[in-house]
Amino acid sequence: MVFGEAEKKEYAAMKLALMLMGGSALVFVGLAGLYLNTYNATGAHTFDILEIANMSINHDMQLLFFPFAFVGFGIFTAIFPFHTWVPDGHSSAPTAASMFLAGISMKLGGYGCLRAAVLLMPEAAHYYSGWIVALSAIAIIYGAFATMMQTDLKYINAYSSVSHCGFVLLGIGMLTQTAIMGAVMQMVSHGLMTALFFAAIGMIYERTHTREVKKLGGLLKIMPFISTVFVIAGLCSLGLPGFSGFVAEMTVFVGAWEQVDAMYRLATILACASIVVTAVYILRAVGKAIMGPIADQHHLELTDARWNEKMAAGILIIGIVAIGIAPFWLTELVTPGTTAIMNQLNGF
Repeated sequence: MVFGEAEKKEYAAMKLALMLMGGSALVFVGLAGLYLNTYNATGAHTFDILEIANMSINHDMQLLFFPFAFVGFGIFTAIFPFHTWVPDGHSSAPTAASMFLAGISMKLGGYGCLRAAVLLMPEAAHYYSGWIVALSAIAIIYGAFATMMQTDLKYINAYSSVSHCGFVLLGIGMLTQTAIMGAVMQMVSHGLMTALFFAAIGMIYERTHTREVKKLGGLLKIMPFISTVFVIAGLCSLGLPGFSGFVAEMTVFVGAWEQVDAMYRLATILACASIVVTAVYILRAVGKAIMGPIADQHHLELTDARWNEKMAAGILIIGIVAIGIAPFWLTELVTPGTTAIMNQLNGF
């Protein structure tokens, strides 16, 4: 955070470091428990994922160590209530760090939840499924409504990430192949979309020196390319068809609805309803910051995106549209992994 943008960047850096270190400590305990309860063909303990997946780990040991592994990795994915590092960390970090945190680092948590927790401890995954779904639904709704209260563009995207990462954990918690497929697609989609969003916000901040929505306005007339990137990222975030956000979230919803239990159905309905809230805060931010009259006459002197900024944004947009229009190439890549997880869940 030496190069951070906020007044409280030291506080944000310390909070981020402590939260992620705490999550790493939980992961260590969970994986150490797995290690001590697994034996390979030679009778030695092992960390090999493929070997552990073929072993039968004691039921009680699974119930004991699953929460450590899942919550530990879940902290990286903004699981409720350990999500508070996300708004402070994103808002205080420079643009490149925000793009890395949201686009890559947070997705490693979802990967760990699937590959280290659910795959290797399937009995515990079924046992704790209801808790995962409940916490995910809370994160989705809380994140959406908290975003509505924000006036800083980075805080808007940061709290929105809490809500969108909730869809990842919701898909994992449902334990159906379609829902898990949607969770993986959401990880990819959100990584592209939120990186694009932070890039657009960073470009706006670099030129206007403010991220406050009320101090912006009419940017489309001054910076048409940057404004268009901002709008595309926003439309992907609210789940507009044709973009990756729609495909990923719809896949999660379809997979979640396969669970017939009333609590799972209620969580699915609440998650679907959050899309309305998402549309409200995205369209309001776009309307106030990008559309309308020019808020500050000094902004007339600003320049649009440079060639390298256009190239970086263009690559992310291509990924978003490619998934939104033709998602099957991604599902074909993901299917073998999700099938292996489902075989483990169904065969414990």
